[in-house]
Amino acid sequence: MDVAIIGQFLEHHPYRLTFAADGVEAWERLSAEPERFDTVILDRMMPRLDGMELLSRLRAERRFDCLPVILQTAANTPDDVAEGLAAGAWYYLGKPYRALALQRIVAGAIEDRLNRRELARLQAELDETWTLLRDGRFRFRTPGQAQLLAARLGNLCPSPSQAALGLSELMINAVEHGNLGIGYRQKTLLLDDGGLALEIQRRLDLPEQQDVWAEIGFWRESGQICFRIEDRGPGFDWSRFLEISPERVFASHGRGIAMARELSFETLEFQGAGNVVLATVRMEPGDAHETTASGVRPQAGSKSG
Repeated sequence: MDVAIIGQFLEHHPYRLTFAADGVEAWERLSAEPERFDTVILDRMMPRLDGMELLSRLRAERRFDCLPVILQTAANTPDDVAEGLAAGAWYYLGKPYRALALQRIVAGAIEDRLNRRELARLQAELDETWTLLRDGRFRFRTPGQAQLLAARLGNLCPSPSQAALGLSELMINAVEHGNLGIGYRQKTLLLDDGGLALEIQRRLDLPEQQDVWAEIGFWRESGQICFRIEDRGPGFDWSRFLEISPERVFASHGRGIAMARELSFETLEFQGAGNVVLATVRMEPGDAHETTASGVRPQAGSKSG
């Protein structure tokens, strides 16, 4: 890993950087102080312990669940990228890269870290009686409400953090893109100039948005828990976002749906124009109680993603 280039590209940003000479040293530093670090940049090829092996160690331990990993490599084929992303590296840098690309990815990863920690905090506050719910339906209209509900509903699943992250991605997309109409390119520009939160609030405050809600419903059946998320937008070309496409591999956002499909859910499928999405999580044996929530089940004839 060319640490000098990373240091140069990030020197004017408010980050405290810690460098390791190889994978073993990186693992020792991370193990000693897991809460100290907000994101990790790994080179795929490192001495003593390479990036993929270190990534595997990180993903095997629950204490690193909230730690985003950026994988940088000269191996940029679709298969190489897919392997890294499937292993848990949500962010990817193909060498050589420009300073702006690194800065965008690091900013996105740190924002991701903050979101994950907030979800973990919310989950820690849940009371045990929540897990007794068999089915339900909820409305939400802000990203904050989406995160709170994602944490609550994720707690119903065998892997709460993974499920909450996937639900959060889908529900925030329902708010930002579905109800508020913030498209991919516009979100990129807003992230670059730090104006996304202000633009979201501006649109939420519009008179025509006051009674516009998204909705999530859940029910249990056949050994799984099912989620249905619907927004009031016109839909979108969801098929483009089910896989990690080459044009978004090195972007700071736009991978949430694909990663949710890969890591959080047993199945993920969109209906119709794309403003309805269905996701399922397989439950542990003995925890699945088949129930039907009136008005929550999807209609027949859904399109599979």
